[in-house]
Amino acid sequence: MAKKVAVLAVNPVNGCGLFQYLEAFFENGIPYKVFAVSDTKEIKTNSGVTLTVDDVIANLKGHEDEFDALVFSCGDAVPVFQQYADKPYNVDLMEVIKTFGEKGKVMIGHCAGAMMFDFTGITKGKKIAVHPLAKPAIQNGTATDEKSEIDGNFFTAQDENTIWTMLPRIIEALK
Repeated sequence: MAKKVAVLAVNPVNGCGLFQYLEAFFENGIPYKVFAVSDTKEIKTNSGVTLTVDDVIANLKGHEDEFDALVFSCGDAVPVFQQYADKPYNVDLMEVIKTFGEKGKVMIGHCAGAMMFDFTGITKGKKIAVHPLAKPAIQNGTATDEKSEIDGNFFTAQDENTIWTMLPRIIEALK
Protein backbone atom coordinates (compact mmCIF):
# COMPACT_ATOMS: atom_id res chain seq x y z
CA MET A 1 0.00 0.00 0.00
CA ALA A 2 1.34 3.42 -0.96
CA LYS A 3 2.25 5.88 1.74
CA LYS A 4 -0.02 8.91 2.24
CA VAL A 5 1.57 12.32 1.66
CA ALA A 6 0.80 15.74 3.14
CA VAL A 7 1.85 18.44 0.68
CA LEU A 8 2.44 21.93 2.05
CA ALA A 9 1.96 24.78 -0.42
CA VAL A 10 3.05 28.27 0.61
CA ASN A 11 1.19 31.29 -0.76
CA PRO A 12 2.28 32.08 -3.41
CA VAL A 13 3.63 28.64 -4.29
CA ASN A 14 6.01 27.76 -7.10
CA GLY A 15 3.57 26.00 -9.41
CA CYS A 16 6.31 24.27 -11.40
CA GLY A 17 7.59 22.51 -8.28
CA LEU A 18 4.17 21.76 -6.78
CA PHE A 19 2.77 20.24 -9.96
CA GLN A 20 5.81 17.99 -10.48
CA TYR A 21 5.10 16.34 -7.13
CA LEU A 22 1.33 16.15 -7.62
CA GLU A 23 1.58 14.73 -11.13
CA ALA A 24 4.12 12.10 -10.04
CA PHE A 25 1.95 11.10 -7.06
CA PHE A 26 -1.21 10.94 -9.17
CA GLU A 27 0.43 8.89 -11.94
CA ASN A 28 1.84 6.43 -9.39
CA GLY A 29 -1.27 5.99 -7.24
CA ILE A 30 0.26 7.70 -4.21
CA PRO A 31 -2.47 9.37 -2.11
CA TYR A 32 -1.88 12.98 -1.12
CA LYS A 33 -3.62 15.96 0.36
CA VAL A 34 -2.54 19.56 -0.27
CA PHE A 35 -2.51 21.98 2.66
CA ALA A 36 -2.22 25.74 2.14
CA VAL A 37 0.25 27.50 4.40
CA SER A 38 -2.35 30.20 4.73
CA ASP A 39 -5.58 30.91 6.56
CA THR A 40 -7.56 30.14 3.40
CA LYS A 41 -7.66 27.20 0.97
CA GLU A 42 -7.39 29.62 -1.94
CA ILE A 43 -3.79 30.39 -2.83
CA LYS A 44 -1.89 31.55 -5.90
CA THR A 45 1.09 30.29 -7.79
CA ASN A 46 4.00 32.67 -8.18
CA SER A 47 2.75 33.26 -11.74
CA GLY A 48 -0.67 34.38 -10.47
CA VAL A 49 -2.76 31.25 -11.12
CA THR A 50 -5.41 30.81 -8.41
CA LEU A 51 -5.63 27.36 -6.81
CA THR A 52 -8.10 25.96 -4.30
CA VAL A 53 -6.34 23.24 -2.32
CA ASP A 54 -7.71 20.54 -0.02
CA ASP A 55 -7.26 22.21 3.37
CA VAL A 56 -5.24 24.67 5.45
CA ILE A 57 -2.19 23.88 7.56
CA ALA A 58 -4.05 24.54 10.83
CA ASN A 59 -6.09 21.42 10.13
CA LEU A 60 -2.99 19.26 9.61
CA LYS A 61 -1.62 20.12 13.05
CA GLY A 62 -2.37 17.24 15.40
CA HIS A 63 -3.11 14.89 12.48
CA GLU A 64 0.49 14.17 11.47
CA ASP A 65 0.08 10.46 12.23
CA GLU A 66 -2.43 10.18 9.38
CA PHE A 67 0.42 10.75 6.90
CA ASP A 68 3.68 8.97 6.12
CA ALA A 69 5.48 11.78 4.32
CA LEU A 70 5.63 15.56 4.08
CA VAL A 71 6.39 17.67 1.01
CA PHE A 72 7.36 21.31 1.39
CA SER A 73 6.56 22.99 -1.90
CA CYS A 74 8.49 26.23 -1.96
CA GLY A 75 7.43 29.53 -3.46
CA ASP A 76 7.73 33.27 -3.37
CA ALA A 77 6.41 33.41 0.20
CA VAL A 78 9.68 31.99 1.56
CA PRO A 79 11.93 35.01 0.88
CA VAL A 80 9.63 37.11 3.08
CA PHE A 81 8.98 34.35 5.66
CA GLN A 82 10.84 36.20 8.42
CA GLN A 83 8.49 39.20 8.09
CA TYR A 84 5.47 36.92 8.63
CA ALA A 85 6.98 34.20 10.86
CA ASP A 86 4.60 35.08 13.69
CA LYS A 87 1.45 34.57 11.60
CA PRO A 88 -0.52 31.58 12.94
CA TYR A 89 -0.19 29.64 9.68
CA ASN A 90 3.61 30.04 9.71
CA VAL A 91 3.81 29.02 13.38
CA ASP A 92 1.72 25.95 12.43
CA LEU A 93 4.05 25.32 9.47
CA MET A 94 7.14 25.13 11.66
CA GLU A 95 5.39 22.95 14.26
CA VAL A 96 4.12 20.53 11.59
CA ILE A 97 7.56 20.27 9.95
CA LYS A 98 9.19 19.60 13.32
CA THR A 99 6.59 16.97 14.27
CA PHE A 100 6.95 15.11 10.96
CA GLY A 101 10.75 15.22 11.22
CA GLU A 102 10.87 14.08 14.85
CA LYS A 103 8.62 11.13 13.96
CA GLY A 104 11.12 10.06 11.27
CA LYS A 105 8.66 10.48 8.42
CA VAL A 106 9.76 10.95 4.81
CA MET A 107 10.68 14.63 4.35
CA ILE A 108 10.67 16.04 0.81
CA GLY A 109 11.43 19.59 -0.30
CA HIS A 110 13.07 21.77 -2.89
CA CYS A 111 14.56 25.28 -3.07
CA ALA A 112 14.37 26.62 0.49
CA GLY A 113 12.55 23.50 1.72
CA ALA A 114 15.70 22.13 3.33
CA MET A 115 16.26 25.52 4.98
CA MET A 116 12.79 25.35 6.53
CA PHE A 117 13.52 21.80 7.71
CA ASP A 118 16.85 23.03 9.11
CA PHE A 119 15.22 25.90 11.03
CA THR A 120 13.34 23.30 13.12
CA GLY A 121 16.55 21.41 13.96
CA ILE A 122 15.48 18.13 12.32
CA THR A 123 18.34 18.01 9.77
CA LYS A 124 21.16 17.37 12.26
CA GLY A 125 23.73 15.09 10.63
CA LYS A 126 21.92 15.09 7.25
CA LYS A 127 23.22 16.14 3.86
CA ILE A 128 20.72 18.44 2.20
CA ALA A 129 20.39 20.23 -1.14
CA VAL A 130 19.15 23.78 -0.86
CA HIS A 131 18.90 26.82 -3.11
CA PRO A 132 22.39 28.38 -3.32
CA LEU A 133 21.12 31.64 -1.80
CA ALA A 134 19.77 29.75 1.23
CA LYS A 135 22.96 27.73 1.76
CA PRO A 136 24.51 30.18 4.30
CA ALA A 137 21.42 29.86 6.53
CA ILE A 138 21.93 26.12 7.12
CA GLN A 139 23.01 25.54 10.72
CA ASN A 140 22.11 21.94 11.58
CA GLY A 141 22.46 19.86 8.42
CA THR A 142 25.22 19.97 5.83
CA ALA A 143 24.28 21.93 2.71
CA THR A 144 25.84 20.54 -0.47
CA ASP A 145 26.22 21.81 -4.02
CA GLU A 146 24.45 18.75 -5.46
CA LYS A 147 21.28 19.11 -7.55
CA SER A 148 19.55 16.86 -5.04
CA GLU A 149 20.41 14.89 -1.92
CA ILE A 150 18.83 11.80 -0.47
CA ASP A 151 19.98 11.12 3.07
CA GLY A 152 17.91 8.64 5.02
CA ASN A 153 14.35 9.95 5.11
CA PHE A 154 15.30 13.36 3.65
CA PHE A 155 14.83 14.07 -0.07
CA THR A 156 15.89 17.60 -1.03
CA ALA A 157 16.56 19.41 -4.30
CA GLN A 158 18.20 22.78 -5.02
CA ASP A 159 15.19 24.15 -6.88
CA GLU A 160 12.18 23.23 -8.98
CA ASN A 161 14.44 22.53 -11.96
CA THR A 162 16.24 19.71 -10.13
CA ILE A 163 13.28 17.91 -8.54
CA TRP A 164 13.39 15.43 -11.43
CA THR A 165 16.78 14.15 -10.21
CA MET A 166 15.18 12.71 -7.08
CA LEU A 167 11.59 11.96 -8.19
CA PRO A 168 12.23 8.29 -9.09
CA ARG A 169 13.67 7.66 -5.62
CA ILE A 170 10.80 9.55 -3.97
CA ILE A 171 8.26 7.42 -5.82
CA GLU A 172 10.16 4.26 -4.84
CA ALA A 173 10.15 5.32 -1.18
CA LEU A 174 6.43 6.13 -1.21
CA LYS A 175 5.11 3.08 -3.09
